[in-house]
Amino acid sequence: MAVEKLNEANAVIKIEVSNDLIDAKKEKVAKQIAKTAEIKGFRKGKAPLAIVKKMYEKQIEDEAINSLIQEEYEEALKELGIKKEDIIGEPVFTKFERGDEKTEIEIKISLKPDVKIEGYEEIIPEIELPQISEEDVENKIKEYAKEVAEPVDSDKEVVEKGDIAVIDFVGYIDDKEMENGSADNYPLEIGSNTFIPGFEEQIIGMKVGEEKEIKVAFPENYGAKEIAGKEAKFKVTLKKIQEKKVPEIDDELAKKLLQKDDADVEVLKDEIKKELLNVKKTELFTPKKAELAELLVEKIEFDLPDVIVDKETELTINQKAQSLTADEIKEISENEEKLKEFQEEAKKEAEKKVKLTFIIEELAKVENISVSDEEVLQLIYFDAIRNGQDAEQIFNYYKDNNLLPAVKMSILEDRVLTTLLDKKAK
Repeated sequence: MAVEKLNEANAVIKIEVSNDLIDAKKEKVAKQIAKTAEIKGFRKGKAPLAIVKKMYEKQIEDEAINSLIQEEYEEALKELGIKKEDIIGEPVFTKFERGDEKTEIEIKISLKPDVKIEGYEEIIPEIELPQISEEDVENKIKEYAKEVAEPVDSDKEVVEKGDIAVIDFVGYIDDKEMENGSADNYPLEIGSNTFIPGFEEQIIGMKVGEEKEIKVAFPENYGAKEIAGKEAKFKVTLKKIQEKKVPEIDDELAKKLLQKDDADVEVLKDEIKKELLNVKKTELFTPKKAELAELLVEKIEFDLPDVIVDKETELTINQKAQSLTADEIKEISENEEKLKEFQEEAKKEAEKKVKLTFIIEELAKVENISVSDEEVLQLIYFDAIRNGQDAEQIFNYYKDNNLLPAVKMSILEDRVLTTLLDKKAK
């Protein structure tokens, strides 16, 4: 047996087992199997050893060789001073040759790298945070006040843009009344663009009590295919006009917006200021996080476990291939130079991903940052619901395809990078 540590993250174990040793081990295995073997014509465990050897020949040989390999493998780990928990991924057999006198085996193992991140604070780029002015805060509060404004009856006689027109309407296509195409006392905010294009514009100028026929065409991409692209007419009656009453900016508004009984205007301003600052930080941090990730990968050096890099390279190749056309894939596969270039590019991307993952995990320990399984679940469910998908079905897909760790790592990476950038934000 010989061991060779290629670098801090990879090692090779070379094992030579004589056929005499294998034969001796096979004899022991055969005798062990014979004790419990059930062979027709013989009582359990009483069959002749020669018959057991013949009937279980492959099993005996496999168990004998595997047992010898395991013994040598464990001895090699001791010699290397490696614990099993330090090994990442499954050991890879790079050689297995049965000869006339001996069997030669080579096993490659990968180890969790020793990531040294001393001085990482110096890598973080400085960020100058924007100032949030009183005017910014007040304008935002005015926006929120408009959002919670309640409609009140107006003494206006003519509809203008921005008004709420309370209407009765009945829709017709080909002179036939539309199904679900009518309503009474419907409050339509003019300018909200909630109705079919062209409808709201024709309400402008109507007088209270006026009846009007409005003609519009449903869009070609309208959800209900049976009426998509068709012309329609609506008989509309303006019942009354309403206007939104924007509340005063006072403590009552603060209580309503913050849903806190003890809130006041000053507390509201503080919360709005934090909100606006967070929005600005997100805008600034998004490109900076990518920049910081690149810097961390570039500046922090350590050996990468080949087993993990190879696996990530395979995934990267598959992902890149999915974005190619059939002609592009054919062109690459038939051109040795292009295929090599494609594989090398995928490997470089994989190495960056693997390296960043180990860096993020180490930084998370130092910064005491973690992501719970509950947070992963919430993110998947939220995204599914937002996209109109079955949340439970999407979660089970991630679970069945072992994608949950990748989601957790994505959240952790974002959280770590955000925390680091916060350190240099002024």
